[in-house]
Amino acid sequence: MKQPIKLYPAFQDYLWGGTHLKATYPACDKSPIAEAWVLSCHPDGDSTVVGETTTLAQIVAQNPEIVGTKGAKFPFFPILIKLIDAEKSLSVQVHPDDAYALANENSFGKTEMWYVLDCKPNAKLYYGFERDITKEEFAARIADNTLTDVLKAVPVKKGDVFFIPAGTIHAIGEGMLIAEIQQNSNTTYRVYDYGRVGADGKPRALHIDKALAVTDLCPAPAYENADPDVLADCEYFTVKRRSASYDGVVGEDSFTALLVVDGSATLRYNSGEMALNQYDCVFMPADMGEFTLAGNFEILEIGV
Repeated sequence: MKQPIKLYPAFQDYLWGGTHLKATYPACDKSPIAEAWVLSCHPDGDSTVVGETTTLAQIVAQNPEIVGTKGAKFPFFPILIKLIDAEKSLSVQVHPDDAYALANENSFGKTEMWYVLDCKPNAKLYYGFERDITKEEFAARIADNTLTDVLKAVPVKKGDVFFIPAGTIHAIGEGMLIAEIQQNSNTTYRVYDYGRVGADGKPRALHIDKALAVTDLCPAPAYENADPDVLADCEYFTVKRRSASYDGVVGEDSFTALLVVDGSATLRYNSGEMALNQYDCVFMPADMGEFTLAGNFEILEIGV
């Protein structure tokens, strides 16, 4: 299998979602559309081949070599890519690392990266603490609803990038559209939820004891790369920004995913070409070989 595969998302209708993704996915019957899982092999939401019912997970299971030699080192498909439409603020939350998640959730942990696709004026998010705090202060502020007083509020604009290692407390604020690249995990510990209730009329569950066990009680670590187009490079995934014409190659070490975050492009590969529009996501199997991108676009190129 050496052909690119254009994918159709699985969707989540969490209560904080909005309407921005409805124009892109008019056939989706969920409302709101909070998340579109544009590349996913996760059982909570498996993306499919465009125009088919075949899932990406089925293709990978039948053709395990397509993840590449690096991908084969993971005991699961390594990444999950989402579009997130936050009409309302997400809960303040934290994700565990692999060791804690495997011991307590039968799951892997979650390190992630955000790329801000769009946002309303004066939008902000929470990203780590303003200062070092103790576990006792953390617990007390959760109890008396003053936790956000010690979180670092960061104003955002289109094109901003945030790298969020497991253990970093965070929250996407209202009025943002974000692309998220993450470990293939859906383990989240909710710490504060603004007093909201779920569809059943009851307050949504908090996971305070687990959050106390895994949260780094300090400011978020600074993340910089010498190449401004390398947005993330960690043990779980790499993310590079591509624009204008680009010649690339998919080698035997890793698959490549392309997510169009702006504009449109023509993808040319060994035996054909494919038109790509905004928010399209394409999986290219390991060892597919050379490809080119032409057009007026901004694309995230993602691998492991």
